Amino acid sequence: MSRQKPRILHPQPPPDDEEQAPAAAGDAQGAPGAKQQMGEGSYEGTRDYNQRTADYLKKADVEADAKAAKPKSDEEARELKRAEDEGRSHSKGEH
Repeated sequence: MSRQKPRILHPQPPPDDEEQAPAAAGDAQGAPGAKQQMGEGSYEGTRDYNQRTADYLKKADVEADAKAAKPKSDEEARELKRAEDEGRSHSKGEH
């Protein structure tokens, strides 16, 4: 089984350090001007994701990215299928 370097189709911009950094130990939660770490499902995170997705769809060649993401060989296709099956085996949803 050959190991290939993962393909990166469209790198995401680095996150702002301010938004991702946890609050300092002395900061009170909800204090004016204090940044809180955003969790999964936040409105701001959803807006950011939607904006970046819209920007990508406007600027990127989606057809070329889809073609580049296709497995290069039957072996790679089987490896991807095994990885997908493994991931699904751990999910609580669809199998």
